[in-house]
Amino acid sequence: MKKMQRMFATILSAALFGVLATGCSVQTQEKDLLSQIKERGTIRIGTEGTYKPFTFHDEKSGKLTGYDVEVAEEVSKRIGVKAEFVETPWEGMLTSLKTGKVDMVANQVGVKPDRLKVFDFSKPYTVSFSQIVVHQDNQDIKSIEDVKGKKAGQTPTSNYGQMARDAGANLIAYEDMMGAMKDVAAKRVDLSINDRLAVAEMLKSVNMPLKTIDVKADRSESAFPVPKGNKDLVDEINKALDSMRQDGTLAKISQKWFGQDITK
Repeated sequence: MKKMQRMFATILSAALFGVLATGCSVQTQEKDLLSQIKERGTIRIGTEGTYKPFTFHDEKSGKLTGYDVEVAEEVSKRIGVKAEFVETPWEGMLTSLKTGKVDMVANQVGVKPDRLKVFDFSKPYTVSFSQIVVHQDNQDIKSIEDVKGKKAGQTPTSNYGQMARDAGANLIAYEDMMGAMKDVAAKRVDLSINDRLAVAEMLKSVNMPLKTIDVKADRSESAFPVPKGNKDLVDEINKALDSMRQDGTLAKISQKWFGQDITK
């Protein structure tokens, strides 16, 4: 009888220890990132703060602003938390995301295969591609195939200079995009190729007789990356972005900064 009592006590003690150990592990288990963000009431967002018009400081107020900043603020609001921006140089930004110093990055991060291995991404909120800019009277150039033999104003070492060269254009060297665009407007050169977003910002701020032709073969998308393995957080961000598309908020922010909808 005593032997059976000792065996029962041993079994009971082991079972009790197992319950306590399990309970402790539940209590100490780290919460998922979305739960941490909601409990904290803020989402830490990595951004440069020096990349106009996406993320920069207003010259008059000093306030952090820009297209990416406004989109991220609205996403945060719809998730139910406050945006807390952590300004970080681009070189260390994705490392800060990987090490948990920030929860998300808002800085025109392109969705690329190598990054998809390391981070989870939201749906894109920016879509870009190359554009050919010509004088508004130009009827000869309607596609990239039509630039062969034409004079293209480009910075020679840029990707767009190489694109023009590969298409058979004769390159006229310029130090910056604005100089080339002025000469396209003056008909001193036939065209200039650049990124859609850069062209949109320029055309919003100047009044020149120019028009654009899309080259969508090199389409690129930018989205919000978060640490790998946080599907619930990505789902919340996507839900916010979807609602912003549906009610026109995303297009409105885009129109404010670029004069057109760059979200599709």
